[in-house]
This record gives sequence, C-alpha cells and structure tokens, in this order.
Amino acid sequence: MPKSVNQKLKLLYLQRLLLEKTDEDHLLTVKDIISELKRWDIEVERKTVYSDIKALEKFGHDIVCKKNKCTGYYICERDFQLPELKLLADAVASAKFISEKKSQILLQKLGLLASHHESRQIRRNIMVRNRVKTMNEQVYYNVDAVNQAIAEKKQITFKYFDYNLNKERVYRQNGGSYSISPYALFWDDENYYVIAYHKKYDDISNFRIDRMDSVELLNENCTPLPENFSVGDYARKTFSMFRGPEERVHLKLKNHLINVILDKFGKDVYINKIDDNHFKVSINVCVSTSFFGWLFQFGDEASILSPEHVLEAYQNRARNLLEE
Repeated sequence: MPKSVNQKLKLLYLQRLLLEKTDEDHLLTVKDIISELKRWDIEVERKTVYSDIKALEKFGHDIVCKKNKCTGYYICERDFQLPELKLLADAVASAKFISEKKSQILLQKLGLLASHHESRQIRRNIMVRNRVKTMNEQVYYNVDAVNQAIAEKKQITFKYFDYNLNKERVYRQNGGSYSISPYALFWDDENYYVIAYHKKYDDISNFRIDRMDSVELLNENCTPLPENFSVGDYARKTFSMFRGPEERVHLKLKNHLINVILDKFGKDVYINKIDDNHFKVSINVCVSTSFFGWLFQFGDEASILSPEHVLEAYQNRARNLLEE
C-alpha cells in the first residue's frame, strides 16, 4: 500500500498527540496512538510506535510508560507544569493593564502549553470577566515598542491621555507628542509604567503604558542612565508612581504593621523597637499626596515622627480633607 504524504510527518504528529492529549491522568495506549494517527492518514504498526516513542525520548521528551489494566504512555515533564501555568494565567487575568480581549487570547496560548485536559482546568479556574481592565487595546504593542527602544537604547515618542467623565480620551499637551528616553518597565499598584528621562523637566519621570498612544521608536539615542540610578530604589520611594521631593522620613507604627513595611520597602529598612507595641522605621520616600494617602489608611496606628515639615504637610492634608 503506498504511503500517504503525511507519513513523513509521523513523528511530528505523534509528538503533538502526546503533548495535547496526555498527562499523568490521561494515557494513550499503542492502540489509541495507531487509531489517532490513522485520522491523519498515517498507517503504523505496533513495533513502529515503540521505536518512534524511543526516538522522541532520545530527542528530549520525558515519556512515561504506565502499566495499569492496559499499558499507556504520557508526557511527564513539560516546559511548564500545571501549577506554574495556573500562576501565570492568574497573573494575566489579574493584570489591570491587559485588556479583557487580550487576556483571553493570552490565556488560550498558555493553555497550549498543557494537555487539552489540563488546559480546561486553567480556563475553568481563571476568570477574567467583571475584573477591572484597561480600555486601551494598544497596551500589548506599546510594551513591545518600549521594550525594543530599551534594548536598542533609543528614544520614543508618543501621545499621552486621560479620560473625561464620558470615558473619552483627552490628550495632554493639546494632543502634542512626548519624547522620552526609556530605561525600564515597572509594574506598580496594578499598573504598568515606563520609567524614563524626560528632557522637558530634566528629570526621571514615569508614564502609564495603558495611557500611551501612537508609540514610535525614534532614531535618536537615549540620554544615558544617571549614575547610581536604581529602578528598585525608585519604585520603593515612589507611591503609586507619583513623584515628590525625596525625604528621609521616620515613622512610628504598631508592631503588626511590620509586614506592610517589609512588603513595601524590603528587609533592608532600618527598624528600631520603641516599646512592646510600637516600632520606628526610617525610609526614603518621595513625599506626595499618594504617600500621605498610603499612610492615612493605617489611621492612628501610624504617625510621622520627623522631619517636622513633612509632619506639618501631613497634618495640613488631613485638615483639608476634613474641611472638604
């Protein structure tokens, strides 16, 4: 009997079959494999299946032969295990800066890295609908353009917008373009930012990726990154990516807030015990309304010890809120 055109693709189809249809709980017997390959017009004998499986193992696939009532095969080790894929899928679903449409597409692609059976678990367990998501479908392409600029050390230009009460875009600078030297992408407070040098202000600034439009790569080289600049330090000092004058601030907090401090500032912060119920922490922060808002959430369990002018600004902000 003449061989079909697909016969030359036999190993590739067998690889796909094992990757898509098998896992530890779902096996394929030799009979199953012969039947499945026949659907692609590929005729094989039992001994050929055994030799082909050995060839795939030699290529690097971890194929396990499991003997129960009947002997079956499945792919054991994959590039990503199911718990890892669920973690990545949840991150995609939770990310506010990825639109609902793009989230669904990415989740489908992540599902391709698992068997069909495990892929259904991912889709069933990870929900995207009714989560707060960006309205800007360009985010994915913005990230790609910014990454390219960072890699090539080139400047970018873009338009930047806010939303009005009608949920319409209102472009800043009367629709004019921004030009920046991007240094890094950073995820903070559920938003994605590009940290960059802004020539207009001769300083480091940050811009939300989902508020950028018409991003283009320029042929101009980036302004060199300032010496001793650290993205990690910048993020720790900046609250919700709102800049302000940097200050060394000393806080008094209740002991149970230690986890909050370590989560935000890391384990290298300077901490001193005040009494059995309170501790003191010294941190470098950019003093802004966002910093004060972060502190307000702890009520009387957190207070500013010094410097005096920061304490006064904090108290004035609290009074203004009460009067509004």
